[in-house]
Amino acid sequence: MDLPLTADRAGPASLTVQIVGQLRTAMTDGRLVAGERLPSSRVLATALGVSRTVVTGAYAQLFAEGWTEGRHGSGTYVADGASRAGMADGVDGGAAHAPAGRGQQAGRQAGPDSPVIELRPGIPWVAGIDSAAWRRAWRSAGTETPADRAEPHGSAPLRAALTGYLRRSRAVRCTPEQIMVTRGVAGSLGLIATALLRPGDKVGVEEPGYPTARAVFAAHGAHPVPCPVDADGLVVEALPAGLRLVYTTPAHQYPLGGRLPVPRRQALIAWARSSGALIVEDDYDGEFRYDVGPLPALFGLDPGVVVYLGTTSKALTPALRVGWLVAEPELVARLGEVAAGLGEWASGPAQRAVLSLIGTGDLERHIRRMRHEYARRRKAMTSVLGGGAAGRLLGEEAGMHMVLRTGRDAEEIARAAWQRGVAVATLARYFAGPVSMNGLVLGYGGASSGEITRACQALADLVTAT
Repeated sequence: MDLPLTADRAGPASLTVQIVGQLRTAMTDGRLVAGERLPSSRVLATALGVSRTVVTGAYAQLFAEGWTEGRHGSGTYVADGASRAGMADGVDGGAAHAPAGRGQQAGRQAGPDSPVIELRPGIPWVAGIDSAAWRRAWRSAGTETPADRAEPHGSAPLRAALTGYLRRSRAVRCTPEQIMVTRGVAGSLGLIATALLRPGDKVGVEEPGYPTARAVFAAHGAHPVPCPVDADGLVVEALPAGLRLVYTTPAHQYPLGGRLPVPRRQALIAWARSSGALIVEDDYDGEFRYDVGPLPALFGLDPGVVVYLGTTSKALTPALRVGWLVAEPELVARLGEVAAGLGEWASGPAQRAVLSLIGTGDLERHIRRMRHEYARRRKAMTSVLGGGAAGRLLGEEAGMHMVLRTGRDAEEIARAAWQRGVAVATLARYFAGPVSMNGLVLGYGGASSGEITRACQALADLVTAT
């Protein structure tokens, strides 16, 4: 590889800093792309007329910053995402050595087309989907004759396959008659609201909690009522009276990340039995957990008072628009009638593709790979932000995101981060009422480990700046 590098012994910067800066620029402007092998330290040192120690020092710096990765016995390669990173600050050398190709000057507001490192939550790593398995699933879907009538409950073969998948992955035991295939969590909530709620009915939603859930219930005339959460999730003893149902995310509270402990799960079930309310359990990213064992789904404690929701959006991609709900057969039948009346059901070809992914084992293999991949990205985030200097991390034991509580104004930090090419969310949007907690919601599904390291270094600088 013929790299346009120079070594100016009369320059103000050291030779190592010069090489690091030039290689960063080559990566961010596209001359070096992800996966390309860099010259060996011996070859590059000879070409530049410098000592090998200078080059190995430069390579070590780039590796530490996440720009490169080593492959045992093979050499040094440009890391995934390095060509899209473009940090204006937060790396050795500062703005004077900012990578080219940012599409902006140092300190200028990032535009909508500027490359950013994506740390907003709810974004899966779709590039990790095995392309051969994906193509195989859609070929399988295409070989089947399209259905000649609607299937409001969903494909019977898919519902049968889901019974095994849910039992293996989440210890949810059910029959096909208890499963309804939907268009994801929002679609499931819309069907539940249409079938069960009347205008003015009070619906409990975690505070802070999932804004889409509040919006769906409000759109159907219900009255969403904020229900407090703490570090462990929903506070059962603080549930207000008169709720028709309560929406909760017990596996990984969204967004604070608490995992509802078993005694509190039992207390919630007892509350539902005594009050006559229904629990809607959203298990949106329950497949992903790290260093902790799985907790039983609420549905398994009492299927009579719980509706369990799942989705392919986090495990695979939101583009599929396929999810499922599990409930008592009578309720599933009622929801099916509602779906038929509204014409609201998941795409047949998409259902057949999911069926193929489950039947071949490709879905579960993908989830196992992603669990390891997200664990690496999680470690990259906690390694930079977990020391306490930048704030307190919440919810890092599971899922695909965590929260960084900080004493500084989160909105201000988010704006400054955007100027540096880092996209983050703040806690404010998850509150229906007054914002009582200041922090950033950081997802690690949409960025590589190297990007996460660089972005979190920039965030740490912003949070600790005086």
